[in-house]
Amino acid sequence: MPFIDRILIPALILGACAFPAGAQKLTAVHFGKLWDGSKVIDRALVVIEQDRIRSVAAGDAVPPAGAQVIDWSRYYGLPGFIDVHTHMTYATEPGGTPRGQARTPAVSVFLAQGNARKTLETGVTTVRDLGASDYADIAMRDLINMGAMFGPRMFVSGYGLSVTRNLRPGAPLPSGGGVANSPDEVILAVRRQIAVGADVIKMYGSTGGYEDVSTQQTFTYEEMKAAVDVAHAMGKKIAIHSYGPEGARDAVRAGADSVEHAVDLDDATLGEMVRRKTFYVPTIDHNRYYVDAAAEFRFREGSIPRLNAFIARNLETARRVWKAGVRFAMGSDAVYSMFGQNTRELSWFVKAGMTPEQALQTATVNAAELLGMPKDIGRAAPGYYADLVAVEGDPLADIQVAIGKVRGVMKAGTVMVNP
Repeated sequence: MPFIDRILIPALILGACAFPAGAQKLTAVHFGKLWDGSKVIDRALVVIEQDRIRSVAAGDAVPPAGAQVIDWSRYYGLPGFIDVHTHMTYATEPGGTPRGQARTPAVSVFLAQGNARKTLETGVTTVRDLGASDYADIAMRDLINMGAMFGPRMFVSGYGLSVTRNLRPGAPLPSGGGVANSPDEVILAVRRQIAVGADVIKMYGSTGGYEDVSTQQTFTYEEMKAAVDVAHAMGKKIAIHSYGPEGARDAVRAGADSVEHAVDLDDATLGEMVRRKTFYVPTIDHNRYYVDAAAEFRFREGSIPRLNAFIARNLETARRVWKAGVRFAMGSDAVYSMFGQNTRELSWFVKAGMTPEQALQTATVNAAELLGMPKDIGRAAPGYYADLVAVEGDPLADIQVAIGKVRGVMKAGTVMVNP
């Protein structure tokens, strides 16, 4: 198993202070093969200046003078993976169980360091985090950006927008800065998340989550449209959660940038997704995780058959969505003890009809486009951040290589995981 390079952590935490002012940091990385996001380069040399890729050459090119040389020539190189649906601050206490008692934001962020480490070890160098209490996700993002915390690059949403109507009897009331029950309240809630520092907006457009696989739509089309319009007017993208087809249909019509989880999508909605270039983030594997962790979560009796039935619907929907030509992005919906399993979603994409290369594109170039960062992340090419993954084997022949045989990880020119 790869492990975090503890020697480099002090330099990472010190950030710019680790190098003399004005110093030019040059790094050269050898790979046996490199898939850059669209093509394979044999015997690749990636030259990195500071945190971005300066050049990529084939055929055992000579590193520039003075460069630190990293020999990953026994490995296959890939761009850093992007997980577009996580909940990084959902952390398990040492020796505890998931979904424990309420904590202060500081405790949540401190405990989330383990989630960050495990995420990096899967090769995920960037995440989109879709919902956290008390703006703990914003704090975590900022700590990582300033070099005070070890973790992937984060794009965060603050509170997810939720409603208090249409709740099941006995269900807990939503709380916090994301509660909205009308178009006007939705507009205020979106503006509030952005004012506090959110990079993206998250909206819960249906019921469903954990062992609950119900699909009842919550927000109306008018409310979804209000959220989309104000988010886009303020330069932000919006992800709408919908387990069911009705909420997904209205999310697509409203102009959401991505639809999360949805099953049983009708042909008209698929056609609209293609026309509007809406991304589908099915998160199939998160319910597999809930099946495996049902005892750990203390789910109610009968939950596992319901979860398995939903998985089957989710996979069948993904097959239809892929066949229709809709764009996919990889999202794990990782929570609690699921971190470290972030890329297992890729195997479901292959089951849905993708080649391994097409599956890898959902976690690189497609995901980068969804994040609005197509010129910065998702490719191993000049001008892009030096986010690189070394795997043992050929990931274009077997997707399990990318999932289970990560040996080295670099984020922005710094080695985070060493072979």
